[in-house]
Amino acid sequence: MERLKSHRDFVAVLKRRRRVSREDIVVHYLVHDDAIIDDSAAMRGRRVGLAVSKAVGNAVTRNAVKRRFRVLARKYESALPESCDIVLRAKPSAAHADFLSLEQQIAACFEAVNRKAVRR
Repeated sequence: MERLKSHRDFVAVLKRRRRVSREDIVVHYLVHDDAIIDDSAAMRGRRVGLAVSKAVGNAVTRNAVKRRFRVLARKYESALPESCDIVLRAKPSAAHADFLSLEQQIAACFEAVNRKAVRR
């Protein structure tokens, strides 16, 4: 799974206003099949971006949350549509959530994204 890096890519995902949320996480997504893009963008596969604000905690806490999100995104990426961009946004409560809870939430969110993408 590749990473979303540019501001333009983050804005494209967030602008579509498609999201799935749970207690500690919000997943914003953009499925390339329904977006107006060129062919090269559609061939990129799954990409993930992380958004962890200062409301989550200090730098050490934010980095720990990001590490957890990266591991879980790699683990459950097969549940996502083939060509999509995902932005994982941490709620402040994510800093205190245990790993198992985050794992269940991300698995449920990714499955919901896949269901919604298939439905369209």
